[in-house]
Amino acid sequence: MKINAVFEGGGVKGISLAGAVRAAEMQGIGFEQVAGTSSGAIIAAMLAAGYSGLEIKRIVENTPFSTFLKRSFIFNMKVISPALRLLVKKGLYSGEALEYWVSRLMEAKGIRTFADLPECKLRIVASDITNGRLLVLPEDIKIYGMDPKKLSVARAVRMSASIPYFFDPVVVRYSKLYSSLSQKEKEEKEKPHLQAYIVDGGLLSNFPLWLFDREQAGRTNPVPTVGFQMVGKNDNEPHEIRGPLSMLEAIFETMMQAHDERYIKKYARDRTVKIPTLGIRTTQFHLPDGMAEKLFQSGFKAANQFFEGFRQ
Repeated sequence: MKINAVFEGGGVKGISLAGAVRAAEMQGIGFEQVAGTSSGAIIAAMLAAGYSGLEIKRIVENTPFSTFLKRSFIFNMKVISPALRLLVKKGLYSGEALEYWVSRLMEAKGIRTFADLPECKLRIVASDITNGRLLVLPEDIKIYGMDPKKLSVARAVRMSASIPYFFDPVVVRYSKLYSSLSQKEKEEKEKPHLQAYIVDGGLLSNFPLWLFDREQAGRTNPVPTVGFQMVGKNDNEPHEIRGPLSMLEAIFETMMQAHDERYIKKYARDRTVKIPTLGIRTTQFHLPDGMAEKLFQSGFKAANQFFEGFRQ
């Protein structure tokens, strides 16, 4: 059986999504089209490139996610330097290590740009905070005068996973191809800036379960869409505010949890896999020993139970 799959964002908690993918495969579920935000975009990109659930598990087990927290020595001194980097670069960490990691994974499967994937196979959600716009990539990259097929998959994933103030935003500059757009497309941009700052898609839609619904509605035999959502015992617990950075993290996590929830309750609760994330927070990149395996097994168990009773 084939499904369209949408993966929620959740930072390091995304390890649990790998377990859910493995369980779906063992239930005979294949993936027609995939989409995701942030860490969900990473899983979606790997599936689109041809990785299996087992392969994703092995990669996760061999990846110390703390290595994504890269910044130069000058910004690595106590107190003042991280704050200075935040002021200058607009993020505590560059995000380049994450993008390089994803690019290596894609290249191992012969994938570099969206042109290397089947059309509409992969969609990634990001947020343009310069123009206040939700982006569905690769298609929406043409807003900036770029060819969607030439967009790097790794760059799109990095855009979607650039947690505000944690990772640097991705700066997109309008291409000379802007002049080739139609008048209608130009008017939609309303005097665009010369560059745009792109950050985590979770800012506007962390769980874009709506993404495939409109195009499937008109089909005689629509492909069912299933969402993979991460939930945890800390979802409704108060955040401890210790200073500006912890306050920003609390704001971002609150937005991620609140967005899309009304849509899920109204239209999609019966097609959403709910994965417990065991109290792990989005930016908890230094996981306790054994926690990655526990998150994987949590996703595996939740998806296994869901697909055992799944009906189209």
